[in-house]
Order: sequence, then C-alpha cells, then structure tokens
Amino acid sequence: MHEDTQHLELHMDKVAMVSGASRGIGREIALELARRGYRLSLGVRDTGPYDGVPDAFLHPYEARDPDAARAWVDATLARFDRIDVLVSNAGICRMIDFDTGTGALLTETFDINVNAPFRLVQAALPHLRRAGAGRFVQLASLSGKRVKNLNVGYQMSKHAMVALTHAVRRAGWDDGVRATAVCPGFVNTDMAAGIADIDPMEMTQPRDLAVLVVNTIELPNTTSVAELLVNCRYEEML
Repeated sequence: MHEDTQHLELHMDKVAMVSGASRGIGREIALELARRGYRLSLGVRDTGPYDGVPDAFLHPYEARDPDAARAWVDATLARFDRIDVLVSNAGICRMIDFDTGTGALLTETFDINVNAPFRLVQAALPHLRRAGAGRFVQLASLSGKRVKNLNVGYQMSKHAMVALTHAVRRAGWDDGVRATAVCPGFVNTDMAAGIADIDPMEMTQPRDLAVLVVNTIELPNTTSVAELLVNCRYEEML
C-alpha cells in the first residue's frame, strides 16, 4: 500500500485545529496534516480567499478577542463532533527591550502569544481528553529556551508558551493527551524576514518544520516528545 494511502486511512476521522493557518508555518502544518488524511478546522483572521487546503473548514479567529477561542472550538465541534489535535501557531514578534519597550507592546504580545493559547487549551482540552490520544502542539521558539538578544518581551512570552505546554502535558496525561512545545530558531517566514541576520535559504524551511511537527503528533502515547528544539545554525546549547 502506498504510504500516502496508509496515512489517509489511518487518520480519515481525526480532526485537527490549527491557528494562524493562513500563511507561513501554520499553512504548511495544515497542508501536511491534510496530506496525511486529517480533517481540518483552521482559525484565520480573514476567511476570504484561502491559498491552502481546499476543503478545510475556515473559522474567524482573532487571538486578542477573549471569546474567539470558545467560538472556534464550538464551531469545530458542531462541524465535526470531535477534536483530536490542537496546533497553537498564531503569534507575533515585537521588539520590546528595556530601553524602548512599552507596556502596550508587552500587553499585546502576551495577549496574543500567551493568553490566547491558554484560552484555546481551556476550551479544547475536555475534547482532547475524550479523544484518548489527543495532541497539543505549541509553536514556541528557541527564545523560549535561552536569552540570546535584547528582545526581553518576546523572550518572556515564549518562555511562558513552553510552560503552558508542560502544564497541558501534566493536566491531560492520564487521559492520553500529549503536548509538545516546538522551539525553532529562524524559520523562512515573513516574521523572520525583518529580523534575521542570515540568508532565507539558510533558515529552517516552513515545509520541513511542518513535517517534524506532524511526525511528532503521530507518535504513540508511549513515545511522547515534550520539547522539540530545531535550529538552523550551531548554538552551544544545542
């Protein structure tokens, strides 16, 4: 049997939610999940023309809206009657250092990078538990594992993302929920374009990262990866 056919048969009933799925890493994760047979509920800011998975369920998702997570989860359940995977990918990167950082920028960063994923997990966790092999993936960053530059606000938010992931892992473990914090360095996306000091082709490519993410999702409950650190250049810690 062809490998793609095996994937389709294995996951034909499973439902995956992916936030920030309209471009970059989120779009590639959605495409890889679709290739392996998952049914998709994609949280996007704009539900207009979508250059991604043709038959995906698109739902408006504005991370700073305190009601958005519950509305998206409820709509996904109404459409599919189950949730097996939640990929929290939506996030921002603002420069917030000690010299010029503002409270408003820090609040915005934590609203989107920390509070929004918390609300998503809070709404989806009961349904991930019911799945028996639920999966939560948080796209964090190597900035959540070490401090390498002066963007303290971003680093604080990414460290909090990693802590959130471990909390999900602890809370859902006995019910088969497994959680992974994916921590890449520079990835060739629009976000990295304005801040990276290396050529785009020397960065991790979104498609390659997506394959790693979905491979992690498909591991059995007895082979769980708590953190996946992915770098494109040598670092002493890695």
